[in-house]
Amino acid sequence: MEVSKVTSKFQATVPADVRAALGIKAGDSIAWSVRDGVATVRLLPSSLKGWDPLTWMSFADEWLSAEDEEAFRDL
Repeated sequence: MEVSKVTSKFQATVPADVRAALGIKAGDSIAWSVRDGVATVRLLPSSLKGWDPLTWMSFADEWLSAEDEEAFRDL
């Protein structure tokens, strides 16, 4: 597990191992969702850049449940 400290401006650094694993580069967008007290951070696919993030998040929450993650993990 990687850990970041939140600054007084509520900013946090994405740890190097997480950036590498997700392929995050400067200027990329990340999307946050919270379900049952658990926050999930995802790299916003470049194909969705320009979409309203709130629209994408509602779509992602519907289709990216824990059950979906399990079902599609090995694809």
